[in-house]
Amino acid sequence: MTDEQNSFDTLEERLNARKTEYETMPVPDSAAYQAVQSGIRQAARKRKSRLRWYMSSISAAALILLFTGCIRVSPAFASFVEQLPGMEGIVSMIRQDKGLMMAIDQSLLQKVGVTDEHDGTSLTVEGIITDESRMVIFYTMKGMKDPEKFNYDIDLLDENGKDLPVAFTHAYPTPSPDENVNENMIDVIFTDGTSPPEELSVVFKARDTTHAEKWKITFPVDKNLTKGMKKVIPVNQTLTVDGQRIDVKQATMYPTRLVLDVNFDPKNTKKVFGLSDLQLVDEQGRAWRTDTSTGEDERSIYFESMYFSIPKKLTLQGSGFSGLDKDELDLTLDLKSHRITGGPPGLKMVGSKVEGKDLIIDFSVAGRMDGGFVLTFRKVTDSTGKSYEVPGSSWSSGEGTDDSHTIVSSTIGNGAKLKGEVKMNISTYPMKIKSPFSLEIPVNP
Repeated sequence: MTDEQNSFDTLEERLNARKTEYETMPVPDSAAYQAVQSGIRQAARKRKSRLRWYMSSISAAALILLFTGCIRVSPAFASFVEQLPGMEGIVSMIRQDKGLMMAIDQSLLQKVGVTDEHDGTSLTVEGIITDESRMVIFYTMKGMKDPEKFNYDIDLLDENGKDLPVAFTHAYPTPSPDENVNENMIDVIFTDGTSPPEELSVVFKARDTTHAEKWKITFPVDKNLTKGMKKVIPVNQTLTVDGQRIDVKQATMYPTRLVLDVNFDPKNTKKVFGLSDLQLVDEQGRAWRTDTSTGEDERSIYFESMYFSIPKKLTLQGSGFSGLDKDELDLTLDLKSHRITGGPPGLKMVGSKVEGKDLIIDFSVAGRMDGGFVLTFRKVTDSTGKSYEVPGSSWSSGEGTDDSHTIVSSTIGNGAKLKGEVKMNISTYPMKIKSPFSLEIPVNP
């Protein structure tokens, strides 16, 4: 056995050991969802234009490190791990994404290795991989206070010190064999013509204002690694799913993801929050997953990239969608009596409480949150017409001992003094419509 093969086998043993460790790690569903919401709230603060995220259950699973199958190691992959010592946990996370792994196999990872350290704590950006559509930032935290609570805000700044107009998500940090070190990644989406900056600063700020700790890492971005690597496939076909018209415009392939641009007909009777069990299947039966989408009626849906393994045949498949009749999106809520007028059937208010300047309203929703969509609101308006933002929601299964319902807690920012009736507009809801569909996507050889 060669020394090279011996090192690969040793690496596989290490990775599979980490795999077993994470599979047995208890991760509450509510914690995973709140982690996703934390990233979404970060995105909302970064963008002045309206950007709405829709997260599927697949992406949540990836974020909490649920993975299956054997870990096989290519020479480029082994090189990647050796460049980032101690990052096996992050490697296990990105094994969920075939496109990222193939990009790494093509040596598109930019090693950074820059650290900001003070008072016994440090943040290190280990490396990034980026193209015109996406950037993934790998980092480690050492000696941070309560990393499992992730009491930090993240800023991404360009070479001029300005906030990048991007959306991004992150999970809770991943423990490493060294209990003092945590690993994670930031997944960034470039939209509306934005692109990677010439220079990037990653800033972590502690939410504990009494200490106001901050870590800042600045480094150049090598955009030449993926320059010109973009392939556009015209589609221009229409799907009709349960009477709702969906125009599929085009697919754009990048090294890190495939972007499918669709348009939901404004004349549709239902508001479609997202397509269920969506995947692209090639001629070999391989499924390329989707994790997120952005936009409203005009929407971009993001899939794993097949840039370095372009199929001969590609089929878009799904089981239906999550959505509501458009006349059920608006409701009026009496905060005193808990009475709801309008909205979807079965929605109930079960209580509320004040936390600081915010009002938290608890709703009971029929069913379980197993489809990637929960009850969220776009905005709340009081009797004077003043609007309030809804920065996030969390949920837990069961209403008392009733497992057929879910309790969703929605935070109304600066809404502590709200009284009487308020008007609320639903942005997502866990109402599934079963209506399987498929569509052939033309692929140029």
